[in-house]
Amino acid sequence: MRITVISGGEPGARFTRGLLDHLEHDPDLGGVEVTVIANTGDDISLWGLRLCPDLDLLVETLGTAQGDGSSHVVGDELAALGLQPQWYPVSDREMGVHVARTAWLGRGDSLSQVTAHIAQARGVPDTVRILPMSDVPVETHVVLDGPEDQRAVHVQQWRRELEGPAVARFVVAGLDRAHPGAEVLDAVRSADVVLLPPSDPVLALGIVLGVPGMRDALRGTSAPVVGVSPVVDAVPAPQALAASLATVGVVTSGGVAGLFKDLLDGWVVDPADAGAAPAGSRWATAAHSAPLADSSPADVAATALAHALSLRS
Repeated sequence: MRITVISGGEPGARFTRGLLDHLEHDPDLGGVEVTVIANTGDDISLWGLRLCPDLDLLVETLGTAQGDGSSHVVGDELAALGLQPQWYPVSDREMGVHVARTAWLGRGDSLSQVTAHIAQARGVPDTVRILPMSDVPVETHVVLDGPEDQRAVHVQQWRRELEGPAVARFVVAGLDRAHPGAEVLDAVRSADVVLLPPSDPVLALGIVLGVPGMRDALRGTSAPVVGVSPVVDAVPAPQALAASLATVGVVTSGGVAGLFKDLLDGWVVDPADAGAAPAGSRWATAAHSAPLADSSPADVAATALAHALSLRS
Protein backbone atom coordinates (compact mmCIF):
# COMPACT_ATOMS: atom_id res chain seq x y z
CA MET A 1 0.00 0.00 0.00
CA ARG A 2 1.12 3.53 -0.77
CA ILE A 3 0.22 6.37 1.57
CA THR A 4 0.84 9.99 0.62
CA VAL A 5 0.86 12.67 3.31
CA ILE A 6 0.75 16.39 2.56
CA SER A 7 2.59 18.00 5.44
CA GLY A 8 3.47 21.35 6.91
CA GLY A 9 4.94 22.53 10.20
CA GLU A 10 5.13 20.70 13.51
CA PRO A 11 1.58 19.25 13.28
CA GLY A 12 2.46 17.60 9.97
CA ALA A 13 5.73 16.19 11.28
CA ARG A 14 4.12 14.87 14.48
CA PHE A 15 1.26 13.30 12.53
CA THR A 16 3.64 11.59 10.11
CA ARG A 17 5.79 10.28 12.98
CA GLY A 18 2.60 8.95 14.56
CA LEU A 19 1.60 7.32 11.27
CA LEU A 20 4.95 5.51 11.06
CA ASP A 21 4.63 4.37 14.68
CA HIS A 22 1.15 3.03 13.97
CA LEU A 23 2.33 1.18 10.87
CA GLU A 24 5.22 -0.38 12.79
CA HIS A 25 2.89 -1.83 15.41
CA ASP A 26 0.14 -3.10 13.11
CA PRO A 27 1.04 -6.53 11.69
CA ASP A 28 -1.47 -6.11 8.89
CA LEU A 29 0.23 -2.98 7.58
CA GLY A 30 3.75 -4.19 6.94
CA GLY A 31 5.62 -2.98 3.87
CA VAL A 32 3.61 0.21 3.45
CA GLU A 33 5.36 2.96 1.50
CA VAL A 34 4.89 6.51 2.80
CA THR A 35 5.60 9.63 0.76
CA VAL A 36 5.50 13.01 2.48
CA ILE A 37 4.99 16.10 0.31
CA ALA A 38 6.26 19.03 2.36
CA ASN A 39 5.45 22.70 2.37
CA THR A 40 8.41 24.82 1.28
CA GLY A 41 6.65 28.16 1.64
CA ASP A 42 8.48 28.65 4.95
CA ASP A 43 11.90 28.45 3.22
CA ILE A 44 14.17 31.43 3.74
CA SER A 45 17.70 32.61 2.91
CA LEU A 46 19.71 33.82 5.92
CA TRP A 47 23.44 34.47 6.30
CA GLY A 48 23.95 33.43 2.68
CA LEU A 49 22.46 30.00 3.36
CA ARG A 50 19.22 28.33 2.21
CA LEU A 51 17.02 27.14 5.07
CA CYS A 52 14.08 24.75 4.61
CA PRO A 53 12.42 24.52 8.05
CA ASP A 54 9.60 22.10 7.22
CA LEU A 55 11.83 19.71 5.30
CA ASP A 56 14.42 19.72 8.08
CA LEU A 57 11.77 19.20 10.75
CA LEU A 58 10.46 16.15 8.91
CA VAL A 59 13.94 14.69 8.50
CA GLU A 60 14.73 15.17 12.18
CA THR A 61 11.36 13.79 13.29
CA LEU A 62 11.37 10.74 11.02
CA GLY A 63 15.09 9.93 10.98
CA THR A 64 17.03 7.73 13.39
CA ALA A 65 20.41 9.49 13.28
CA GLN A 66 19.86 11.78 16.24
CA GLY A 67 22.62 14.20 17.18
CA ASP A 68 23.41 16.90 19.70
CA GLY A 69 21.15 19.85 19.04
CA SER A 70 22.26 21.72 22.16
CA SER A 71 25.47 23.17 20.72
CA HIS A 72 25.05 26.75 19.43
CA VAL A 73 28.69 27.81 19.04
CA VAL A 74 28.23 29.07 15.48
CA GLY A 75 24.96 30.83 16.23
CA ASP A 76 26.43 32.47 19.32
CA GLU A 77 29.42 33.67 17.32
CA LEU A 78 27.15 35.14 14.62
CA ALA A 79 25.26 36.99 17.35
CA ALA A 80 28.50 38.21 18.94
CA LEU A 81 29.57 39.59 15.57
CA GLY A 82 26.26 41.40 15.30
CA LEU A 83 25.12 39.54 12.18
CA GLN A 84 21.40 39.96 11.62
CA PRO A 85 18.82 38.61 11.97
CA GLN A 86 19.09 37.15 15.46
CA TRP A 87 15.46 36.02 15.77
CA TYR A 88 16.20 32.67 14.08
CA PRO A 89 18.16 30.51 16.56
CA VAL A 90 20.21 27.77 14.95
CA SER A 91 22.18 24.88 16.42
CA ASP A 92 25.52 23.72 15.04
CA ARG A 93 23.88 20.54 13.77
CA GLU A 94 21.27 22.58 11.91
CA MET A 95 23.90 24.93 10.55
CA GLY A 96 25.73 21.96 9.06
CA VAL A 97 22.61 20.98 7.13
CA HIS A 98 22.09 24.54 5.89
CA VAL A 99 25.70 24.77 4.67
CA ALA A 100 25.49 21.39 2.92
CA ARG A 101 22.16 22.20 1.29
CA THR A 102 23.41 25.54 0.01
CA ALA A 103 26.55 23.94 -1.40
CA TRP A 104 24.63 21.20 -3.20
CA LEU A 105 22.06 23.62 -4.58
CA GLY A 106 24.93 25.82 -5.74
CA ARG A 107 26.42 23.00 -7.80
CA GLY A 108 23.08 22.44 -9.56
CA ASP A 109 21.34 19.72 -7.56
CA SER A 110 17.59 20.08 -7.21
CA LEU A 111 15.96 20.57 -3.81
CA SER A 112 14.41 17.10 -4.20
CA GLN A 113 17.83 15.54 -4.72
CA VAL A 114 19.33 17.44 -1.81
CA THR A 115 16.46 16.46 0.49
CA ALA A 116 16.82 12.78 -0.44
CA HIS A 117 20.54 12.91 0.36
CA ILE A 118 19.99 14.57 3.75
CA ALA A 119 17.16 12.15 4.60
CA GLN A 120 19.35 9.14 3.84
CA ALA A 121 22.20 10.54 5.93
CA ARG A 122 19.85 11.20 8.84
CA GLY A 123 18.44 7.67 8.85
CA VAL A 124 14.98 8.22 7.41
CA PRO A 125 13.65 4.69 6.60
CA ASP A 126 13.91 3.47 3.02
CA THR A 127 10.12 3.03 2.97
CA VAL A 128 9.68 6.80 3.50
CA ARG A 129 10.23 9.53 0.90
CA ILE A 130 10.28 13.21 1.81
CA LEU A 131 9.60 15.45 -1.18
CA PRO A 132 9.49 19.24 -1.40
CA MET A 133 6.22 20.44 -2.92
CA SER A 134 8.29 22.03 -5.71
CA ASP A 135 11.94 22.48 -6.62
CA VAL A 136 11.16 26.11 -7.50
CA PRO A 137 11.94 28.45 -4.56
CA VAL A 138 8.83 29.77 -2.83
CA GLU A 139 8.63 32.12 0.15
CA THR A 140 5.64 33.30 2.16
CA HIS A 141 5.49 36.91 3.32
CA VAL A 142 3.06 38.53 5.73
CA VAL A 143 1.62 41.97 5.10
CA LEU A 144 1.05 43.77 8.41
CA ASP A 145 -1.05 46.84 9.03
CA GLY A 146 0.99 49.61 10.64
CA PRO A 147 -0.06 52.91 12.22
CA GLU A 148 0.47 54.75 8.93
CA ASP A 149 1.04 52.13 6.25
CA GLN A 150 1.59 48.44 5.64
CA ARG A 151 4.85 46.49 5.74
CA ALA A 152 5.80 43.00 4.63
CA VAL A 153 7.90 40.53 6.63
CA HIS A 154 8.85 36.92 6.03
CA VAL A 155 6.50 34.43 7.66
CA GLN A 156 9.41 33.14 9.78
CA GLN A 157 10.00 36.56 11.28
CA TRP A 158 6.26 36.97 11.85
CA ARG A 159 6.16 33.73 13.84
CA ARG A 160 9.49 33.89 15.66
CA GLU A 161 10.03 37.56 16.42
CA LEU A 162 6.59 39.15 16.15
CA GLU A 163 4.76 36.08 17.54
CA GLY A 164 1.94 35.94 15.03
CA PRO A 165 0.10 39.28 15.24
CA ALA A 166 -2.97 40.03 13.13
CA VAL A 167 -2.25 40.31 9.42
CA ALA A 168 -3.78 42.00 6.42
CA ARG A 169 -2.90 39.23 3.99
CA PHE A 170 -0.27 36.70 2.94
CA VAL A 171 1.81 36.94 -0.23
CA VAL A 172 3.53 33.79 -1.55
CA ALA A 173 6.43 34.86 -3.72
CA GLY A 174 7.29 32.44 -6.51
CA LEU A 175 4.14 30.35 -6.18
CA ASP A 176 2.92 31.31 -9.64
CA ARG A 177 6.16 29.95 -11.14
CA ALA A 178 6.25 26.79 -9.03
CA HIS A 179 5.22 23.38 -10.27
CA PRO A 180 5.17 19.96 -8.60
CA GLY A 181 7.92 17.59 -9.62
CA ALA A 182 7.27 14.31 -11.38
CA GLU A 183 7.74 12.38 -8.12
CA VAL A 184 5.20 14.57 -6.36
CA LEU A 185 2.57 14.06 -9.04
CA ASP A 186 3.24 10.32 -9.12
CA ALA A 187 2.93 10.14 -5.32
CA VAL A 188 -0.55 11.65 -5.56
CA ARG A 189 -1.77 9.81 -8.63
CA SER A 190 -0.50 6.36 -7.59
CA ALA A 191 -1.47 6.62 -3.91
CA ASP A 192 -3.87 4.21 -2.27
CA VAL A 193 -4.57 6.75 0.46
CA VAL A 194 -3.91 10.50 0.74
CA LEU A 195 -3.85 12.04 4.22
CA LEU A 196 -3.94 15.72 5.21
CA PRO A 197 -2.58 16.22 8.76
CA PRO A 198 -3.90 18.92 11.10
CA SER A 199 -1.40 21.43 9.70
CA ASP A 200 -2.23 25.10 9.27
CA PRO A 201 -4.79 25.03 6.43
CA VAL A 202 -3.69 28.44 5.15
CA LEU A 203 0.07 28.67 5.74
CA ALA A 204 0.96 24.99 5.30
CA LEU A 205 -1.59 22.87 3.44
CA GLY A 206 -2.88 25.93 1.62
CA ILE A 207 0.58 26.74 0.27
CA VAL A 208 1.15 23.18 -0.98
CA LEU A 209 -2.28 23.07 -2.59
CA GLY A 210 -1.60 26.45 -4.16
CA VAL A 211 1.19 25.04 -6.32
CA PRO A 212 -0.23 25.01 -9.86
CA GLY A 213 -1.32 21.48 -10.69
CA MET A 214 -1.54 20.15 -7.12
CA ARG A 215 -5.27 20.49 -6.63
CA ASP A 216 -5.87 19.02 -10.09
CA ALA A 217 -3.72 16.02 -9.19
CA LEU A 218 -5.61 15.49 -5.94
CA ARG A 219 -8.98 15.81 -7.65
CA GLY A 220 -7.84 13.26 -10.21
CA THR A 221 -6.47 10.61 -7.86
CA SER A 222 -8.52 7.48 -7.27
CA ALA A 223 -7.31 7.36 -3.67
CA PRO A 224 -9.58 8.61 -0.88
CA VAL A 225 -8.39 11.96 0.45
CA VAL A 226 -8.90 12.23 4.21
CA GLY A 227 -8.02 15.25 6.34
CA VAL A 228 -7.67 15.76 10.08
CA SER A 229 -9.07 18.95 11.52
CA PRO A 230 -6.76 21.22 13.48
CA VAL A 231 -8.08 21.98 16.94
CA VAL A 232 -10.00 25.19 16.32
CA ASP A 233 -13.30 24.59 18.13
CA ALA A 234 -12.86 22.68 21.38
CA VAL A 235 -10.08 24.92 22.77
CA PRO A 236 -8.75 28.33 21.71
CA ALA A 237 -6.61 27.97 18.60
CA PRO A 238 -2.91 28.93 18.79
CA GLN A 239 -2.38 32.61 18.00
CA ALA A 240 -0.62 32.08 14.66
CA LEU A 241 -3.26 29.56 13.52
CA ALA A 242 -6.08 31.85 14.58
CA ALA A 243 -4.45 34.74 12.72
CA SER A 244 -4.05 32.74 9.51
CA LEU A 245 -7.61 31.40 9.67
CA ALA A 246 -8.90 34.92 10.22
CA THR A 247 -7.58 35.94 6.79
CA VAL A 248 -10.00 33.47 5.17
CA GLY A 249 -12.86 34.02 7.61
CA VAL A 250 -12.76 30.52 9.12
CA VAL A 251 -13.33 29.78 12.81
CA THR A 252 -14.71 26.21 12.89
CA SER A 253 -13.68 22.69 11.92
CA GLY A 254 -16.41 22.60 9.30
CA GLY A 255 -15.09 25.86 7.89
CA VAL A 256 -11.60 24.38 7.60
CA ALA A 257 -13.01 21.35 5.78
CA GLY A 258 -14.77 23.74 3.43
CA LEU A 259 -11.38 25.05 2.30
CA PHE A 260 -10.71 21.57 0.88
CA LYS A 261 -14.27 20.74 -0.19
CA ASP A 262 -13.25 20.01 -3.78
CA LEU A 263 -10.71 17.43 -2.59
CA LEU A 264 -12.01 15.71 0.52
CA ASP A 265 -13.57 12.30 0.77
CA GLY A 266 -13.27 12.11 4.56
CA TRP A 267 -12.70 14.40 7.53
CA VAL A 268 -11.59 13.43 11.06
CA VAL A 269 -12.82 15.76 13.81
CA ASP A 270 -12.77 16.19 17.55
CA PRO A 271 -15.69 14.42 19.29
CA ALA A 272 -17.08 17.84 20.20
CA ASP A 273 -17.27 18.66 16.48
CA ALA A 274 -18.99 15.48 15.31
CA GLY A 275 -21.68 17.51 13.59
CA ALA A 276 -19.25 19.89 11.96
CA ALA A 277 -19.81 18.85 8.35
CA PRO A 278 -22.29 21.17 6.64
CA ALA A 279 -25.46 19.57 5.36
CA GLY A 280 -24.99 18.26 1.85
CA SER A 281 -21.20 18.11 2.02
CA ARG A 282 -19.62 15.33 -0.05
CA TRP A 283 -17.12 14.23 2.57
CA ALA A 284 -17.75 11.62 5.27
CA THR A 285 -17.03 12.86 8.79
CA ALA A 286 -15.54 10.57 11.43
CA ALA A 287 -15.09 11.64 15.06
CA HIS A 288 -11.91 10.58 16.82
CA SER A 289 -12.47 8.53 19.97
CA ALA A 290 -11.02 11.19 22.27
CA PRO A 291 -10.35 14.94 22.13
CA LEU A 292 -7.75 15.55 19.41
CA ALA A 293 -5.72 17.84 21.65
CA ASP A 294 -5.31 15.03 24.19
CA SER A 295 -4.61 12.19 21.74
CA SER A 296 -1.27 10.81 20.64
CA PRO A 297 -0.20 11.39 17.02
CA ALA A 298 -0.23 7.62 16.48
CA ASP A 299 -3.85 7.33 17.61
CA VAL A 300 -4.95 10.26 15.44
CA ALA A 301 -3.09 8.86 12.44
CA ALA A 302 -4.66 5.44 13.03
CA THR A 303 -8.14 6.98 12.98
CA ALA A 304 -7.40 8.90 9.77
CA LEU A 305 -5.98 5.83 8.05
CA ALA A 306 -8.85 3.61 9.16
CA HIS A 307 -11.35 6.19 7.90
CA ALA A 308 -9.55 6.35 4.54
CA LEU A 309 -9.44 2.57 4.21
CA SER A 310 -13.14 2.35 5.00
CA LEU A 311 -13.83 4.72 2.14
CA ARG A 312 -11.90 2.46 -0.27
CA SER A 313 -14.08 -0.56 0.45
